[in-house]
Amino acid sequence: MRKKPYLIDGLIGNSKMLASLTKDGQLQRLNWPRIDFPQHLNNFYTGIYGYDSEKPACFMHEDGWTYEQKYDGNTNILVTVGTNTTMEIEIKQVDFVVPGMDVLVRDYTITNLADTARDLTFIVYSDFTIDDRERFNTVLYNREEDCLVHYHRNYSFAVGSSIGTTHYQCGQALASAKDNKLSGREVMNKTDGALSWSLGTVEAGEKKQLALFIAAGFSKDKSAETLAEAKRAGTDKLYKLTVSYWEEYLAQAAPLDIKDNEVKNVYIRSLLTFKLLNDDVRGNFIAGPEVDEDYDYSGGYAYCWGRDAAYIATAVDQAGYHELVSKFYYSTIDTQGKDGAWDQRHYIDGVLAPTWGLQIDETGSILWGIHEHYVLSGDEEFIQTIWPSVEKGANFLNSFIDPETNLPLPSMDLWEKRSGEHLYSAAAVYGGLAGSAKIARKFNRHDLADKWERTAERMKQTVLETCWNEETGSFLRALKLAVDEGMYIELNEAGKETFIETNSKGYQTFRVMKDPVIDISLLGLNVPFNMIDENDERMVKTAETIERFLTSPNVGGIERFIGDIYIGGNPWIISTLWLALYYAKIGRFEKARDYLEWSVIHANHLGLLPEQIDKRTGDPAWVMPLTWSHAMFVLTVVALEKQGELNVQ
Repeated sequence: MRKKPYLIDGLIGNSKMLASLTKDGQLQRLNWPRIDFPQHLNNFYTGIYGYDSEKPACFMHEDGWTYEQKYDGNTNILVTVGTNTTMEIEIKQVDFVVPGMDVLVRDYTITNLADTARDLTFIVYSDFTIDDRERFNTVLYNREEDCLVHYHRNYSFAVGSSIGTTHYQCGQALASAKDNKLSGREVMNKTDGALSWSLGTVEAGEKKQLALFIAAGFSKDKSAETLAEAKRAGTDKLYKLTVSYWEEYLAQAAPLDIKDNEVKNVYIRSLLTFKLLNDDVRGNFIAGPEVDEDYDYSGGYAYCWGRDAAYIATAVDQAGYHELVSKFYYSTIDTQGKDGAWDQRHYIDGVLAPTWGLQIDETGSILWGIHEHYVLSGDEEFIQTIWPSVEKGANFLNSFIDPETNLPLPSMDLWEKRSGEHLYSAAAVYGGLAGSAKIARKFNRHDLADKWERTAERMKQTVLETCWNEETGSFLRALKLAVDEGMYIELNEAGKETFIETNSKGYQTFRVMKDPVIDISLLGLNVPFNMIDENDERMVKTAETIERFLTSPNVGGIERFIGDIYIGGNPWIISTLWLALYYAKIGRFEKARDYLEWSVIHANHLGLLPEQIDKRTGDPAWVMPLTWSHAMFVLTVVALEKQGELNVQ
C-alpha cells in the first residue's frame, strides 16, 4: 500500500464518514463507518486525456499544476481549483460528504483554456484497500448502475456518476487509465479499477461538468443502491442539503462578538472541525484525523483520550453545544474501569485502544470536565445519570495517593513520556476531586465531599510547600521521576537525591526525587484546574519562566519543555494558547492577544490548526487539524471576549 503523507490540508465528513485531502485536492484517506477506523483508500486519481494527442492522461495530483483551495463559506465543503498552463486545462473540484448519507460527492468542472477546440476525456482511477488490507479485495463493474464496486467482506464502495461512462476496467488499471485504453474487464480480485467519460469536443473556453459519487455500504448491493439514491437526488440537491446542514449547525452556537475577520474565521472553522472529529453514535471526540497509522513517529491520533476530550468538551460547551458534550460524557460511563479509573485512550466505539501506561490525569480531567459541563449546562438529568461514575472515579483518585508525598502515585505524564509524580497530574486530580466534591454536596453526600476535599487540600499544600524551585523560578515538574540506570548513576554522582524501587518480582525502577525541567504543563496548576491561585507570586513567576525559556527563537510561539525532541522540538499551538489563557486570567491582555494572533497567523490556508509549527520555516509541522489545538483557540477567544478584551485594537 502507498505510504500516505503525514500532513494533510483539509477534512470533509459527516461524523460517520471522514475524508482527508491534501492541497492538490487528492483524496488521501477515507474512514467509514466510523471516523477513527477502518480506513479504506489507497489511491483515488482524477485526470484528463486528450489535451495532447501524443501524451498520456495527466492526473490532477501530478507535476505541472498550481492549486487554489478554500472551504465554501462556513461549511465543510472543500473547493480545489487546479490549473495546468501547459495543458491549458482548469479543473474545479468540489468535495463534500452528505449529512445522513454514506456518500462522498466530487463535483468537477473542466474548462478548456486553450484557444482551440479539443476532444477531452475525464478519467478516474480508484484503488480501495478496504479495511486497510491489500488482500482479499474484489472490484467489479455493475452494469445496472454503470459503476465500479469495490468490496472486501462486509465493506463495499461504489464509484460512479449520473453521466454514462465511456469505458471501464477492473483490476490492474493504472497503466490502462494513463493511456486511456480501458479493457472492459468486468471483475477481478484486485483493489483497483478505472472509469472514463468522453466529454466530446470541448470548445475554447467551454466548461464541462461531471459529478462523481463514492457510496459506502455493508454489501456490494447496498453500496450500489446508495449510489443510485445519490444519483437520483442529484448534485445540486445534495449540495444544498449539505450547505443547510452546516448553516444550521453553526446557528446553534452561542453568540460571540468577534470583530477581527481572521480570528472569526478560525473560530468558526474550529466549531466546524469539532463536529467533523466527533463521533455521531457515541459522541466521542478523536484527537485528530489519523496520519501516522504505522506508528512511525507517534502512537497514532484517531483515538479518544480523556485528557484531550475534557479540554475539547469544555470548549464545545463554551461555544454553546451542550448536547454534544452530554453525549460525550455519557459515553465515559461505559469506558470507565471497574476500579473507577479511565484508561489512556479508546476507540470511539468504547473499545480499549493500544496503550503504554496509566495516566492518572485522564481520570482527573474527565471528572473535572463533568463538573464544568454541569456548571455550564445546568443539565439536571445529566448529573443525576452520571453521579455513580463520578463517585466511583473520585474514590479511585482518593485512593491513588502516595502517603509519603500526598501527590498521586507515579504514572505517565500528559506528554506520555515519563513516569513520576507529576505536578500537572496532581493538578488534574485536584480538579477532579474538587469538582466531584461539589457534585457530592448536591446529593447531600457531605461525607464524600469532605474526604475528597481533604485529599485535594493536602495535595495543594505539598505543591506549595515542597515543590517550588527557587533556582529556576518555577515549580518543579515532578517528584519521583523514573530515569534509566545511566542517568540514575550520573545524578547520584552529582549529589541529587535518588532512590531505587524494587517490586515483588525483583525488578528495579531508578528514580530521582526532583525533576526541575521547565514545562508548559505547569500552567495546569492554575489553567484549567485552579489548584494554585493565578495571582500567587510563584504561579506568575512560573509563567514568566516558561515564556523566557520556551519561546521558540526563530518563529515565536511556545515549546512544550526544555529538551523536547518530538518531531524536532517545535512550538505548539496548545502551549502558546495555554500561556495566552493564563495571561488573560491575570490581566495581561495584550500578551494574550499577541499569542492568539500568532496562532491565527500559523493556521493553514483553510483556517485549520496543527499540533506543531516548524521552528525553522513557520509551516505546519505535524497533525492537522489537532482537535485540542482548536479547543485551546476557542477557550482563549471566549476568555478574552468575556472580559471585553478580544476586540481591543
